Amino acid sequence: MHTTTAERVEALRRWLDDQSLDALIIPHEDEFLGEYIPEHNERLHWVTGFTGSAGAAVITREKAAMFVDGRYTVQVRKQVPTDTFEYRHLIEEPALQWLLNTLPLGSKVAVDPRLHSANWLAQAESVVDGSLELIRIDSNPIDTLWHDRPAPLLTDARLMGNNFVGQSCENKRHVIGQALSTSGADAALLSQLDSICWLLNIRGGDVSRLPVLLSSALIEANGNVTFFIDPARLPNAFAAHVGKGVSVQAPDALEASLASLSGKTVLVDPQTSNAWASQVLTQHGAHIVHAADPCMLPKAAKNSTEIAGIKACHIRDGVAVSRFLAWVDAQVAAGSLPNEAELSDTLLSFREKDDTLADLSFDTISAAGGNAAMCHYNHLNQPKPGELELNNVYLVDSGGQYPDGTTDITRTIAIGECSDEVKTAFTLVLKGHIALGTARFPKGTSGSQLDALARQHLWAHGFDYDHGTGHGVGHFLSVHEGPQRIAKAPNTVALLPGMVLSNEPGYYRADAFGIRIENLEIVVEVPTKGDMTVLGFESLTRAPIDRRLVDVSLLTDSEITWWNDYHQKVWQDVSPCLEGEDLVWLKQATAPINQ
Repeated sequence: MHTTTAERVEALRRWLDDQSLDALIIPHEDEFLGEYIPEHNERLHWVTGFTGSAGAAVITREKAAMFVDGRYTVQVRKQVPTDTFEYRHLIEEPALQWLLNTLPLGSKVAVDPRLHSANWLAQAESVVDGSLELIRIDSNPIDTLWHDRPAPLLTDARLMGNNFVGQSCENKRHVIGQALSTSGADAALLSQLDSICWLLNIRGGDVSRLPVLLSSALIEANGNVTFFIDPARLPNAFAAHVGKGVSVQAPDALEASLASLSGKTVLVDPQTSNAWASQVLTQHGAHIVHAADPCMLPKAAKNSTEIAGIKACHIRDGVAVSRFLAWVDAQVAAGSLPNEAELSDTLLSFREKDDTLADLSFDTISAAGGNAAMCHYNHLNQPKPGELELNNVYLVDSGGQYPDGTTDITRTIAIGECSDEVKTAFTLVLKGHIALGTARFPKGTSGSQLDALARQHLWAHGFDYDHGTGHGVGHFLSVHEGPQRIAKAPNTVALLPGMVLSNEPGYYRADAFGIRIENLEIVVEVPTKGDMTVLGFESLTRAPIDRRLVDVSLLTDSEITWWNDYHQKVWQDVSPCLEGEDLVWLKQATAPINQ
């Protein structure tokens, strides 16, 4: 058994020696290339101890390096031993560049093509440009060395009726098949777990925080689907549920099915599909067309049934969050300062009062004081959870998975009396949140064209935040859903009615405090008196924003109107579900503010 990080690295070095290789690249991703990795596929964690959601390691015969971005520079030093690994910035010095700087010309670098996208491997070949030789390995040494590897959690499929999803599987398959036919493709490989579950109107519990089934699929231009999953995991009603034209095969039949597409034109998303699949298709003479996953846009633009469900679950979620916020205030008023773990567990207990809760939508970010300055902080990765600090803020970013929708909300809470500096920063963040939430924009506008609206007031004071402003959110699927997003980085995907996005500007002062205000918004059509209908956002989230942190003198009349209108909606939707002290608390938390 290799019990320490150093022992595991040494075992991998012996493997390199046996295979006459000079280095191994270990990405965070598994073969499905999703953001969330099931426990049995956490290979990077097994080797390094790192629990972050993005990163990579490289092991050579002499050195080892861990690559993370700015979110994890503090965390990596706590989790990954410095006597075994050197730390590198994933953006400033990517793994391939480090290898080029470290290894002699002609060195052989092992790459597992199942764990990298087709795009990544093509770009990697271009970057090394013959200076290094990238060797595609057939089996991953970690899988052999990881003796106490957890068994995969393989759950039974949950069938989603039209009362939840609003569109039959047959209808969806017909639409996607037509799109393939129009593009000239004979078939498409579906490798994104949420796309497959959306298409077949099923959900699962194979991955923590993501209600999907570990599987893959091929869809043909006639709408027929081959679904690669253990048939024992499918209920008897599955065939009738999906309709004619769906066949089920074992997961290990995928390679033969890809090989059978010789001479066919196959659509592959090079960003979301692994390089191994493209390799098999190419070897057997298929013609690959690189294009976006054909399920992405239809999945992102929610239909009226999905929208109704999303609105309903946000009210129930808002009830849980409001009860929690009332509880926090009562604790502080009584002189009690719970720690981050107690706070997170209590919020979960309020959500669990709703029997429909299937899971959280991500690990709760429960961050007190200076910990809130780390925007992806997780108290579970700390030696011990931090405690609330009097006269500072507490930031809680959380969400739930419900059969009728997915939620994601961040609230920053005053613990005692906060400084004017904190209130100013909070109010600038609020102004940006309102500016984005009230934006009006023509059809064809992308999220990157709106991003500056959320940052403008912070920029005017010399402040900013180092994360995107908004990500797409699925319907009882991934809390981080593409292709839509709101960020500085260019994005050509136009926002469409029915898309759900987060609106989450923030500000973070290292070791001092962190602020974020996040609501989910849905893109809606807004009639005008002008020549065209424009688009805008409608807030879905229903929970108070902390009035104690607002410097009202910095708000305009229209911003105060937004505040009062939003809190009137919170009161109207949440108050019928509260009683006693919780209802009293909500009344004052949603009371109007005046200049």
